[in-house]
Amino acid sequence: MIQKIAGRVRRCIDDYNMIEEGETVAVGVSGGKDSLTLLHALATIQKYHPKRFKLHVVTLSMGLDGMDFSPIETLCNDLEIPFTLKETQAGRIIFDERKEKNPCSLCAKIRRGALGTLLIELGIKKIALAHHYDDAVETFLLSLLYEGRMHCFQPVTYLSQTDITQIRPMLYVEEKAVINYASAEKLAIVQNTCPMNGESKREEIKTLIKTMNADYPDLKSKIFGAMKRLPLNGWGGEAF
Repeated sequence: MIQKIAGRVRRCIDDYNMIEEGETVAVGVSGGKDSLTLLHALATIQKYHPKRFKLHVVTLSMGLDGMDFSPIETLCNDLEIPFTLKETQAGRIIFDERKEKNPCSLCAKIRRGALGTLLIELGIKKIALAHHYDDAVETFLLSLLYEGRMHCFQPVTYLSQTDITQIRPMLYVEEKAVINYASAEKLAIVQNTCPMNGESKREEIKTLIKTMNADYPDLKSKIFGAMKRLPLNGWGGEAF
């Protein structure tokens, strides 16, 4: 099953020229199904892709109780990929000290900053993130419905302040494929203990899409195709 997912990941990598010869790519792994699947796919592609590249897994601990990242380290040891865990106290700051009414926004900023600092320390200038096909469609609708603009994260994003490039190689992989793979392979998923898990605006959009999909079964593919045909900034290319 990983071969089919890896094939779509490679196509996305090649379509957007995400990886250069000889570079090291950090893989942001939270321990969820998406990031674990991305790691498996990149480890597979690494064996045969014409551009030779190295991988280095990076994981952020947000300081939340009950999260055990040892399964990620075990997987990395099995795959012979370097692993770095960075501890933060973001959870305590967000929920205990500041008692944020919009914790997800602040959390995202803290995560970006911590990841940037870690990558600079490691001397790595590129990171692969596990946003997939459904994430892109949901983000587009979130922006349209809540902000009144047509926007989505880019397949390749250069961050000039840190000289780091973010890539999203799973944009051609649907969430249902990830769910099926995680189940079939019995991936050791790290339990997410964040109080906001499953309570975000994104979950509302997921529910909306599921409801609309009953009447418009090709809804997601049409939205994704429109995003590429517009095209959104950085999204040029043939529709998926």
